[in-house]
Amino acid sequence: MDIIKEPKKGIRKKHLPWIVGGGALLGFVLWLVLVPRTRTFAVNRRTLVTATVKNELFNDYIHLEGQVRPISVVQISPEEGGIVLEKVKEEGAAVKKGDVILRLGNASLDVQILNAEAELAEKQNLLRNTQVTMQQNKLNNENERLQLDVDIQRKRRVYEQNRRLYQEELISHEEFLQAEEDFQLARRKHTLVNERLRQDSIYRTLQMEQMEDNLTNMQRNVLLIRERKNKLEVKSPIDGELGQLNVELGQNIGSGAMIGQVNDLSDNKVTAYIDETYIERVHKGQEALFKRDSTDYRLIVHKVYPEVRSGKFRTDFFFEGARPAQIRSGQTYYIDLQLSQPTHSLQIPKGSFFQVTGGRWIFVLSPDGGTAHRREIRINRQNPQNFEVTEGLNEGETVILNGYERFKDFDELNIRQ
Repeated sequence: MDIIKEPKKGIRKKHLPWIVGGGALLGFVLWLVLVPRTRTFAVNRRTLVTATVKNELFNDYIHLEGQVRPISVVQISPEEGGIVLEKVKEEGAAVKKGDVILRLGNASLDVQILNAEAELAEKQNLLRNTQVTMQQNKLNNENERLQLDVDIQRKRRVYEQNRRLYQEELISHEEFLQAEEDFQLARRKHTLVNERLRQDSIYRTLQMEQMEDNLTNMQRNVLLIRERKNKLEVKSPIDGELGQLNVELGQNIGSGAMIGQVNDLSDNKVTAYIDETYIERVHKGQEALFKRDSTDYRLIVHKVYPEVRSGKFRTDFFFEGARPAQIRSGQTYYIDLQLSQPTHSLQIPKGSFFQVTGGRWIFVLSPDGGTAHRREIRINRQNPQNFEVTEGLNEGETVILNGYERFKDFDELNIRQ
C-alpha cells in the first residue's frame, strides 16, 4: 500500500534567488524615489560668460527712446462747413495767427443771409408804419383832450352863472340842475378820457419797446449770419508751422471736422513711451538726461499720461536749460530717466539668464572654478547695465550669465577647461 506524501510548507531553497532579487529591486526603486540626486551637466569654460558680484553705487535709471515734438499742437476745424474753393497755404508753411489757410463756399449760407436781410427790411418797414400810426393816434388823442378842456371850461362858466341866477331866483331850479349835471358830466368825461389817454400812452410805449427789441435782435441775427460768412475763411489759430492739411479742392467739409493742425514752434518737448511696470515710479518733476555732440542736456518730466496702451504709457519731457542746436520735430533722442537717488548695493551685470530663470535663480561658481551650483536669488531693481540683488549672493562670488537654455534643467555644472 502506497503512502501519499504531503508537500512541505514554507520557503524552499529554490525560492531564495527570487526573494533576494525582488528585495534588491524594491530597494533600488526606493533609492530612486527617496534619495535626492544631483543632475550634472558638463560645459566648456570658454563658452561661459561670468561676472563677479560687486557692492557698488547702483544708479537707478531707465533708458528710453524719445521723439522731439512741438511744445503744443492746435487742431484746425472750420466753424462753418462748405466746399473747398482755395488752399491758400500748403503743409510745412510758416503761418501767423489769423492767416487764411482755406477758403470755403456755402450756397445755403448765402440764401440764409438774403432771407435774414429781407426779413429785417420787412420788420423795419412795419416798425416805421406802426410809429406813424401811433403818432397820428397820439395827435388825435391830444386834440380830443383839448376839446374836452374847452367844453369843461364852458360848462363850468354856465354852471357858475346859473348858480348865481338861481340864488337870485332869476331862473328855475330845473335849469340850475341841468347846468350842474352838464358840468359834472363834462368833468367825469374829462377824467375818463385822461385815463384812456394815459393807458394808450403806456401801451404805445411797451409796444414800441417790444418792436424795437425785436428789430435789434433781427439786426444782431443778420450780423451773426454775416459773421458766419466770414468764417468760411479758415484761419490759423496761432503762430507756427502748418503741420498737415488733409483736404482737397472741391471737397465738402462739415462744420467741426478736423482737417489739419498747426505746430507751435516756440519750443519743443520730448515724448517717450515707457513700459507699464514703471508707471508707479514715474512722476512729474523727475530729471532725465541725454547726450548730443558730447554735451549733456537736461529734461524734466512734465506730464505722465495714465492711459496704458500695448503695455506702455506716454510721458512728456520739457527741456530745462539749454536746447540742442538745429533741433527738429521728429528727431529721436535716447534719454536716461532717473527714478531714484543712487545707493550702494550688491549688483551683477545683465545677462541672458534672466529671460530663462526670471531672475529667481542663477549658477554660482565654486571657489576653485571647477563646478557651479544652482542657487535661489532675489532681484530688486535694474538699470540698463546691472541687476540689484537683495538675497542669495555675496560680494566677490562669481556667477554665470549665459547658456541657460542648455543647462536650465540641471543642478550642477561640471566646468571643463
